[in-house]
Amino acid sequence: MTHQNLLVELFVEELPPKALKKLGEVFASQLCAQLRTLGLAASDSVATPFASPRRLAAHITHVAAKAADKAVQQKLMPVSVGLDAQGLATPALLKKLQALGADVSDPVFAVAALRKAQDGKVEALFYDRLVSGATLDVGLQQALLATLAQLPIPKMMSYQLETDCELPGWSSVNFVRPAHGLLALHGGTVVPVKLLGLSSGKVTHGHRFEALVSPVAVAHADDYAATLLRDGAVIASFSDRRFAIVQQLAQAAERLGPGYEVLMDDALLDEVTALVERPNVLTCDFETQFLDVPQECLILTMKANQKYFPLVDTRGKLTAKFLVVSNISPVDTSLVMGGNERVVRPRLSDAKFFFDQDCKKTLESRVAGLDKVVYHNKLGTQGARMARVCAIARALALQLGGEAMAEKAVLAARLAKTDLLTDMVGEFPELQGIMGGYYARHDGLGADVADAIEDHYKPRFAGDALPRNMTGVVVALADKLETLVGMFGTGNLPTGDKDPFALRRHALGVIRMLVEKDLPLDVHALVAVAVPAFGERIVNPAAALLDFVYERFAGSLREQGYSALEVDAVLALRPQRLGDVPRRLAAVRAFVALAEAPALAAANKRIGNILKKADADAMVDAHVSELLLQEPAEKALYAAMQNIAPRSQVQFDAGDYTAALQTLAALRAPVDAFFDGVMVNAEALDLRLNRLGLLKTLHNAMNQVADLSRLAA
Repeated sequence: MTHQNLLVELFVEELPPKALKKLGEVFASQLCAQLRTLGLAASDSVATPFASPRRLAAHITHVAAKAADKAVQQKLMPVSVGLDAQGLATPALLKKLQALGADVSDPVFAVAALRKAQDGKVEALFYDRLVSGATLDVGLQQALLATLAQLPIPKMMSYQLETDCELPGWSSVNFVRPAHGLLALHGGTVVPVKLLGLSSGKVTHGHRFEALVSPVAVAHADDYAATLLRDGAVIASFSDRRFAIVQQLAQAAERLGPGYEVLMDDALLDEVTALVERPNVLTCDFETQFLDVPQECLILTMKANQKYFPLVDTRGKLTAKFLVVSNISPVDTSLVMGGNERVVRPRLSDAKFFFDQDCKKTLESRVAGLDKVVYHNKLGTQGARMARVCAIARALALQLGGEAMAEKAVLAARLAKTDLLTDMVGEFPELQGIMGGYYARHDGLGADVADAIEDHYKPRFAGDALPRNMTGVVVALADKLETLVGMFGTGNLPTGDKDPFALRRHALGVIRMLVEKDLPLDVHALVAVAVPAFGERIVNPAAALLDFVYERFAGSLREQGYSALEVDAVLALRPQRLGDVPRRLAAVRAFVALAEAPALAAANKRIGNILKKADADAMVDAHVSELLLQEPAEKALYAAMQNIAPRSQVQFDAGDYTAALQTLAALRAPVDAFFDGVMVNAEALDLRLNRLGLLKTLHNAMNQVADLSRLAA
């Protein structure tokens, strides 16, 4: 059987740049998967994606010209149904065989070709046959159609093609962009397939302006990338092209001197990679007068609108130089550079105009305008929301820093959303908060308030920095709590992968601030503080919201490397101070490493089950009468607890959870002896209740740091 490498390319008009990387990856992986399913690609076949602005391609190794024949054993029906009393085929059997393509012209011969075998309690008829493997031309046709159906196309286009038949006419084709070429090579041989009204061949097209030849002929599947680069001036591989851009950007910055650094981010790199076929990085300038505008505005307009890479100095301050990734490489680059400099100037002028206009009004003067901005149909305007955030922020600040912090927090909360009404944020919504900080400094409000306004959206994403000062932490907590309580209170809960109000992100933000700042705030109390701010607008969502917060916390801790058992044991107690949780987890991890841990965890689980059953009949009191202790083992356990439990309690109260659990580990021997030598459910009621009280006291002492029963195997 012939195995060679396969190359398939679909040549199209310019593909959507933000979708190109994913389209290329899925095209290659799905095509390989489909060929594997058909038996044409091997289990170790490697699919290499190629994606440029005008092509999707895949190179797949070890592809067969024809799939191997496959022996198929198919159960037909019970013998009693398929054969009559004389052993002849019934009409039902003949119909089934005919549907499978078997020759039923001689029924006797057809029956003789079947196999009888036991199937459970009945004897059944089986039809064994050899199914011929698919040929590559048939299989590739099928695989391509299935692959196109799986592509993550953001928006489909419909276009017309002239029909390839005797009668003239037009047919409608649907694809992400109009397709103009199909290349399919198995080794050096064209695989005859049709797709999107195109017939396969062995030619493609290179760079619009810089290709050496057009069209570009590809002699062999393995020569595709090299041929396109040599004859077509195209780097076909998305990853290779991206790497070339990163290298050229770094080299361009290096040529300018040691004081320059390129601002690169993955999203912009991917988008620019999807816009060029052979990158050429050029250095351009803009007028220094624009540097008076906040640099975030200039950076955003250069990245978002023009796809340029800004350059900053060693202090992170924006310079008047930027880098352009061009798709052409002329001998004289001055026209390209000059054109880009002319294009960026109006954008920067707009940013400067917006900033200058916004500075003419104070943030305070914009507060009234928040009452005209709808926030949510059930929760009112941004003005109403601002009032709720102020109330929550004041309550939190009073707990954390007293009246002085409360005044700053309320001022920052009052002004935090006013930049939504500015021209700059209207043009660039991504700058909300950031621009509020700039305008607050311009208004002379002080660093604490300005930083709090800028930071109140933080953390915006996983790994983002937390607010810089406690005023900012308070306002950020209040803002996120208002969103969580309001949305849960109106029934706008996340479902599946849908979270339109980013409630998961808000919950994680609250968790991070409580944990990483180790704030002396109880999470239940936080929700209780926020709910009254809504009045009658919502139904109290405390129970559902707290469940949500602890679920998000559990997921976050597991992602940080804690085991599910460790997280479950600690969060089962619903600790109020989330800042304590890392210390509790560390204590549990140290406890699990002790030799006594498995036995104590198992005993704790047993105690819990005993108490649960006893509590169903009558509430057990954690009280022990020493006079009612009869057995040596229960006396020994009581004596050990009198010695060990107080020491553990002192360590727990001091926040030394690791020491508290390790101290309790000394109870293993007396606990084991208790269960070996004492009948808990004694017939005498006073003895039984006393022993249950002893277990209840032990259970309470052992489960202050975590629910140790969750650690039992």
